[in-house]
Amino acid sequence: MLGVLLGTITGLVPGFHPNNVAFILLSFSPVILTKLHFLTAFVPPENLLVLVASTILAASMAHTFLSFIPAAFIGAPEGDTALCLLPAHRLLLEGRAYEATVLSAIGSFGAVIFSFLFLIPFYFAFSSFQFYEIIQSHMLYILIGISTLLILTESFNERMEVYQAILLSSSVFLLSGLFGYVVLKMPVYSPFFFRSTMLFPALTGLFGLSTILFSLLYTPEIPEQRIEEPEMERGEIAKSVISGSAFGSLVSFLPGITSAHATVMALLARRNRNPEDVITTLSSVNTANVIFCLATLFLIFRARSGATIAISNLLQVQPWEKVVPSSTLIYLLIAVLIGAAFSFFITKYVGKQFSRLFVKIPYREMLISIAVFLSVLVLLFTGALGLLILLVAACIGLIPVYFGVRRSNCMGVLLLPIIIWLWQA
Repeated sequence: MLGVLLGTITGLVPGFHPNNVAFILLSFSPVILTKLHFLTAFVPPENLLVLVASTILAASMAHTFLSFIPAAFIGAPEGDTALCLLPAHRLLLEGRAYEATVLSAIGSFGAVIFSFLFLIPFYFAFSSFQFYEIIQSHMLYILIGISTLLILTESFNERMEVYQAILLSSSVFLLSGLFGYVVLKMPVYSPFFFRSTMLFPALTGLFGLSTILFSLLYTPEIPEQRIEEPEMERGEIAKSVISGSAFGSLVSFLPGITSAHATVMALLARRNRNPEDVITTLSSVNTANVIFCLATLFLIFRARSGATIAISNLLQVQPWEKVVPSSTLIYLLIAVLIGAAFSFFITKYVGKQFSRLFVKIPYREMLISIAVFLSVLVLLFTGALGLLILLVAACIGLIPVYFGVRRSNCMGVLLLPIIIWLWQA
């Protein structure tokens, strides 16, 4: 419940990347352990770490649900298109932001159900067929192929010529990649000794602050929002959930591939660009990613998300060697399930309240206060150098937002350095 509360708060703050949530909670884990020390009369001391890990995981789960609300009403910090073209924002301008929020909650909870059903086949794929060994031996070419596919599919952009779209997306990918190659080698000097990485200001600038700055320059007129349940065929919802969750599982074991990339691939597979389907698919990818990253940590000891990095630093991970997982993994999966159930209803409730009150909120003042808040957080966790990285990242992030190409190309900040390191290995 503490994790759900924390994930709800962070999910409603635009610009927070899910990985940042886990890094912040990891920084405060000694304090949490101290506060939980009274439980040692009832709980073995080693299980206190499981409780902290459950808090982190539940927060990450709740974050994937609640972070869509800033996406619908302000502009998604984790989205893969410009604010003016974002499907959720399009529905907001039609007075249908509550419908978008409900679709997102359905997509996320549907992904939880799919992921739990698919966990055992996922286990057999990794344990029986040397699946990961085969993937690992061809990782360089897989990452190059996926990066090339995502850049070339920018040619479907209806706003510009094919060569312009591909040139712009390639430029954003390369620029972000070179930026990431430099940033990932930089040391972190936090004035308050918080534990973080330079990815915090980099991702916050690329996907959070850039969107907020663009919104300040082009503030739209927001109409009154209707409180209506979405009308969408169950078959279409199921297709979106299954495709999103399936491609979301790729994120868990392919380094540098993010939810944004998985969403693009899922939509290409479905060949459907309706705003409702995009929203449901994106939400499914994000939520399935949390669960499959957890399974990957226990199967191949690879941490592919902020939450699993934090958990691997807290716990001695027990390998998942039999069909029935270890007790630690079962506890963590229980935390996922409980967190998802509460987050579903919280998302619907908060989305309804936002829809009723949003037109009364001073839009520009809110954006300015969020930008200041993010800058202060970056200063606290990464110092003055982090602020410089935040500014540079925001400038890079404005390029795809302004020209209308996918912001998923900015994930070159992770992909290109990994490709370079694999090439040199």
